[in-house]
Amino acid sequence: MALLFCLTPFVSSPIALVIGFLLASFSLVPTELPIASFTKKLLSYSIIGLGFGIHFEQALAVTSDGIGLIIATILGTLVIGMMIAKAIKLERTTAYLIASGTAICGGSAIAAVAPAIKAKDEQIGLALATVFVLNSLALFIFPVIGHAIGLDQHTFGTWAAIAIHDTSSVVGAASAYGEEALTTATTLKLARALWIIPVALISAVIFSRGNGEEGKSKLVIPYFIFWYCAAIAFSDFFPQFEVVYQGIFAIAKQALVVCLFLIGCSISVSKLKSAGAKPLMFGVTLWVLISTTSLGWLLFS
Repeated sequence: MALLFCLTPFVSSPIALVIGFLLASFSLVPTELPIASFTKKLLSYSIIGLGFGIHFEQALAVTSDGIGLIIATILGTLVIGMMIAKAIKLERTTAYLIASGTAICGGSAIAAVAPAIKAKDEQIGLALATVFVLNSLALFIFPVIGHAIGLDQHTFGTWAAIAIHDTSSVVGAASAYGEEALTTATTLKLARALWIIPVALISAVIFSRGNGEEGKSKLVIPYFIFWYCAAIAFSDFFPQFEVVYQGIFAIAKQALVVCLFLIGCSISVSKLKSAGAKPLMFGVTLWVLISTTSLGWLLFS
């Protein structure tokens, strides 16, 4: 019933997340359901669907405007993150996973980098739990801050794409802010997500040297990003189907609300407690740093 309710236009992304979280906290979510894998697939298809609502020239302009800030924040987050981790004596692999998730695209980046650096299950779990907590907060906090300081649609979308971890939360926060914010945030976030590939490859080299190990590591490539680009190109080449594209875009937006509900179903009070104080403190510090510096750059550059 809750899932069907999230398919209606009465439920926003933050509300869907809270509904899922409450169900999980009261153990009302069947444990045998493959929620994680289904959410991942639905999120991928939803993002591809959003591509049909974005014009090629618009996507190109948004990406070219924000690419410099994207590169700077990714590199800066990884470098500063490891410096902070060393200062607070946080275990290196866990810290690197959290920094990667903060720098690129949350859980997807963690999932891609983890096998490349041979992370253990408990390290991956800690990193994911930390990122999930911050993602949930961002979904509520960012639109409030944006409205409070009067950010325009484009600026908010850029800020959300840079400072919020997971693509789902970026899209959720941006869609609550407005259509232009959604377009900007989605395009920039996916451009940012492409950095998963080089970061994972470089990480594998760095960690194999540090551990004195050689060998191949599995690299998880987010192929849906390329399909998203293909959807933008297709809709641009065949504009006569604009009515169809608008329908696909609307369905994709609502499917993203369902994604947030399912993500909420994977978070519970017990999982939040398992994140631990030090990884969470590290994640919050890094998140606040990237949020404030990127916002300052957007406002005063």
